[in-house]
Amino acid sequence: MTTTAALPQIGSVKRSYKPGEGPFTPARILAFIALAVMALVWLLPFVWAVATSLKTETDAASGRLTLIGSEGISFAAFDTVLSEGNVYIWAWNSFWTSAVITFLTVAISALAAYAFSRMQFRGRATVFFAVIASIIVPPQVLIIPLYYQMLAFNMVDTYWGLILPQVVMAPIVFILKKFFDAVPIELEDAARVDGAGRLRVFWSVVLPLSKPILGAVSIFVFIQAWNNFLWPFIIINDTLLMTLPVGLQTVISAYGVAYAQVMAQAVLAALPLIVVFLFFQRQIVQGVATTGFGGK
Repeated sequence: MTTTAALPQIGSVKRSYKPGEGPFTPARILAFIALAVMALVWLLPFVWAVATSLKTETDAASGRLTLIGSEGISFAAFDTVLSEGNVYIWAWNSFWTSAVITFLTVAISALAAYAFSRMQFRGRATVFFAVIASIIVPPQVLIIPLYYQMLAFNMVDTYWGLILPQVVMAPIVFILKKFFDAVPIELEDAARVDGAGRLRVFWSVVLPLSKPILGAVSIFVFIQAWNNFLWPFIIINDTLLMTLPVGLQTVISAYGVAYAQVMAQAVLAALPLIVVFLFFQRQIVQGVATTGFGGK
């Protein structure tokens, strides 16, 4: 016959901390304060942009350091930006081109990273070194060669001319390669014993285990594609093909320097990214935490 007297009761065990340990140590409190200050410093420009966009042009140009203008909250800047031009078409262009860029970039980068991680071929180290070395090349250096290349392919002022030069990202290849290095090779060996080929192993074994990092890099690529201004500005001249960052600049330039409208366009361009981050912040954090930088 057993007795329950010696069994520990759930909830009755209290954890004891040694001096200097626990959830509220001085080091943790200082770290929390430092992070809070950094967060406020990061949020201040966004708060100022929102406040300026809700002012009249007179209040925005006055230079007074106030969050609310003398005439109260005004949506005149948003009305002007949204009523002029083709804002909704530009927003749709930004969304679907960013989605296509994200899909192609992640697909190509994942295949390349898996090849570098698992396959042995002549020149593997040299090619991988060249891919990593390309990270230090400023994108602005490639603008002129890319433009002439698109011109030769008759892709200037086309969606493909906008999309294709943005689908190759060496940092994404490096991140995915480090993650694939940390995936146990025994799982792939077991799939090969069952008769799976290289692509089947990649599709059925590696990719399901890589959902966190794939989700994280997809969000990073989408944000970068959405924010990209220089290449769309150079390759697209047709108003109906413009993306949101480029199209909104044409609205502002028609009125000269209008500070409230400039801030309104910045807020409108940032809102989709804020929504994406709010919905997928868990995937971003989980993906960054499992990138495999501690691997081989």
